[in-house]
Amino acid sequence: MPGIVLIGAQWGDEGKGKATDLIGTKVDYVARFNGGNNAGHTVVVGNESYALHLLPSGIISPTATPVIGNGVVVDPEVLFEEIDGLQSRGIDCSRLLVSESAQVIAPYHRTIDKVSERFAGKKKIGTTGRGIGPAYADKINRVGIRVSDLFHEEVLRDKVENSLRQKNQMLVKLYNRRAVDVDRTVDELLALGERLRPYAANTSLVLNKALDEGKTVLFEGGQATMLDIDHGTYPFVTSSNPTSGGACTGTGVGPTKINRVIGVSKAYVTRVGEGPFPTELFDEWGTWLREQGHEYGVTTGRPRRCGWFDAVVNRYAVQVNGLTDIVLTKLDVLTGLEQIPLCVAYDVDGERYDDMPVDQTAFDIAKPIYETMPGWTEDISQIHDFDDLPANCKAYVRRLEELSGCRISVIGTGPQRDHIIQIHSLVD
Repeated sequence: MPGIVLIGAQWGDEGKGKATDLIGTKVDYVARFNGGNNAGHTVVVGNESYALHLLPSGIISPTATPVIGNGVVVDPEVLFEEIDGLQSRGIDCSRLLVSESAQVIAPYHRTIDKVSERFAGKKKIGTTGRGIGPAYADKINRVGIRVSDLFHEEVLRDKVENSLRQKNQMLVKLYNRRAVDVDRTVDELLALGERLRPYAANTSLVLNKALDEGKTVLFEGGQATMLDIDHGTYPFVTSSNPTSGGACTGTGVGPTKINRVIGVSKAYVTRVGEGPFPTELFDEWGTWLREQGHEYGVTTGRPRRCGWFDAVVNRYAVQVNGLTDIVLTKLDVLTGLEQIPLCVAYDVDGERYDDMPVDQTAFDIAKPIYETMPGWTEDISQIHDFDDLPANCKAYVRRLEELSGCRISVIGTGPQRDHIIQIHSLVD
């Protein structure tokens, strides 16, 4: 039962799309298990670059079946925009399966997301405004809409009315906005449901049967460990569980069918949105990393906050996810630096923390304790054997591996699909 979970080990944007594509050529199913179209990733195949937001990276593979699991919140409009865009470029999307139990992002979720963020002012979370949080809130409040509801008009109308009863009061009386029309909303969702119907399936059953038959399933997480609703830098987090445990709840596959958990980390760190970030750089080096690494959001275009590698965060990711392997991406971005700082611990009011502080207040004021490694100047993008890397580059990788407490199995050395060094196989 080869079940493989792939997650981000930092704050997202680590290059999971490339890692998924690397593994996806060797697997039978690729299943997204959390998040929505707030998760953006880029897959580069040859000279073609594909920006994906809601669809699993496996959609690019000609052999893998892409699956959107029950833990994902689905905006049908965005889904069809992505499908249409890929099909216009010759990508076959007919194999896509969408869980009948996945929650639907309705138009009013996007409205509430945007107005509530504006209302929060300086206390804003930094959401993408795509309705993700409000959709998950409805799910937890048991007033959400599932994909299967789009196929039953009476059920859908009842659920929309129930959900809007309170929301319209809030929109009108608190935010001074126009109330959302129930009939128009139902009609829009029914029309989207008709197009969505061919993709809908009992994906939990499909995935479990595939694993029982000895097929390989890759479980792909959106966002990353430090954005987990339970284990991340709360409240500056996403609304779901992008950690490895979310793969089980987000697809309906039990943990005994998972035998490998792969974390993806950049050779430095980036973050989008608000929230604490101990190694963040506000000087010319932060700008240098952003420009060298082209650090702008795939979904929003927002410039990413940049900082040096944080080994405390990586050790934490190894702990909460049970990582078996690390894929280290964007090592090439550091080429040309004379010295490379590396955060090995935190200073919190004079006390050294080698591990992640449980108290978020302590994390907010944590100052990085650095050690410095010598850099390298050689181009590494065409190197495919670890032993051929410059000596200082190899030493940097080995130090990251030592500090993280988990083996580094793959190294990304450039933006292209073949810009990798594979030290250990990710699919046994």
